[in-house]
Amino acid sequence: MSRARMQFLHRFSLVLFLFAVFSVAAATLPDFTRLVEENAPAVVNISTVYKARNPLGRYHLPEDMPIPEEGPLAELFRRFLDGEEEHPEEVDSLGSGFIISPDGYILTNHHVVQGADEIIVRLHNRDTYQAKLVGSDEASDIALLKVEAQNLPTVRIGDSSRLKIGAWVLAIGSPFGFDHTVTAGIVSAKGRSLPSENYVPYIQTDVAINPGNSGGPLFNLDGEVVGINSQIFSRSGGFMGLSFAVPIDLAMNVARQLREKGRVSRGYLGVLIQDLDQGLAHSFGLDHPRGALVSRVLPDSPAARAGLQVGDVILSFNGREIRTSTELPPLVGSTPVGEEVVMAVQRKGKVHELRVKIEELPGREAAVEEKKSAAAQPRQGDRLGLVVRELNSAEIQELELPPGEGGVLVQSVKKGPAARAGIEEGDVLLMLGEHRIRDLAHYRRLVQALPAGREVPLLIQRGQGPVFIALKVP
Repeated sequence: MSRARMQFLHRFSLVLFLFAVFSVAAATLPDFTRLVEENAPAVVNISTVYKARNPLGRYHLPEDMPIPEEGPLAELFRRFLDGEEEHPEEVDSLGSGFIISPDGYILTNHHVVQGADEIIVRLHNRDTYQAKLVGSDEASDIALLKVEAQNLPTVRIGDSSRLKIGAWVLAIGSPFGFDHTVTAGIVSAKGRSLPSENYVPYIQTDVAINPGNSGGPLFNLDGEVVGINSQIFSRSGGFMGLSFAVPIDLAMNVARQLREKGRVSRGYLGVLIQDLDQGLAHSFGLDHPRGALVSRVLPDSPAARAGLQVGDVILSFNGREIRTSTELPPLVGSTPVGEEVVMAVQRKGKVHELRVKIEELPGREAAVEEKKSAAAQPRQGDRLGLVVRELNSAEIQELELPPGEGGVLVQSVKKGPAARAGIEEGDVLLMLGEHRIRDLAHYRRLVQALPAGREVPLLIQRGQGPVFIALKVP
């Protein structure tokens, strides 16, 4: 065989190989065309109108006051002081939504319609309706709208709990007002907790989401809605690869409550919790970090009535394992009010089962604010490197400590284990090991009795709430 023929066969074989590789790769990529064709008609564009009114229009003149009939003052009186407004300024806002029932119920985000004077819904076929706000829930960022229409196209509702990380998902919405824009990506994570958001375990994706996508649906490959696109993480205001969607299971529960009673009730346990790192896990007798560490039990709460204690580690709730503390609030919030559930908690190295009757969340829990006292004269630190003093009655009342429970205030921090653990001046020490600190003398006895070379948990009050810190005794 000639050299030229051998080169030709080699190149031809290479072309066939590359063609096969690209064919296999193409076969593994999803085709979204049918999904879009079937579901786009049920996705709507939402525009809202906010009327900026002149506040002077609220004032009326006494009937017997003379009003000039001509000149500049007459025009001023007519336009402002008599309550008439000729042309109030209108500000438009855009978002997305999707139809969940043929008779016109539509889901979107709370922030899309918040404070709107008018809500206009435009369908895929350009039909336009004025929508009524049935109800809105700020905590979950869900709003339910209603338009007067029949036989509307609807989406199919999926099961967000079955969604897997790495699965393909697709979004349809109106970014920057471009109707029915389609973007796709994968599920990056589940159960994400965002700052100031306690009751929504967000679905994180890398689907391109921009202003105007809010309220639009997130589909799985079966064409089922698994989430509502709600937020993005961005330093520029545009898409940066981090998008967050409200799970559809939670959204439909909120929509049902809004439709039935116009508001949302959530389960309430009455604890402040935190995560455990490796040091805290060892100090509480756990082999690895898991569960939700109770740093405070609110008085007269379901948790207090069930016997939950500070220092307990909640390992499971109603049969669901708790891996991190962020998993607990959504589970509690979605539990029906009045239902009794079982919690597995670790206390002093042993696992106990507690039964708790869930009550309704009374509202946003007020944060406990702490004012730091002025530091006293520096003195030699104790075994932990701390200079502390007793709390006065005003400080105990301000910290809302239960009767008979005190603590000590950190006046200064010297070099030592406390400084290495992150204790700061102004912290209030509430609990050392398994013992509540009653007063200064009790604190000193506890410090002297600490076992050498071991990690012990230290409960401190800092800023808005209590937090456990692992302290290694020298």
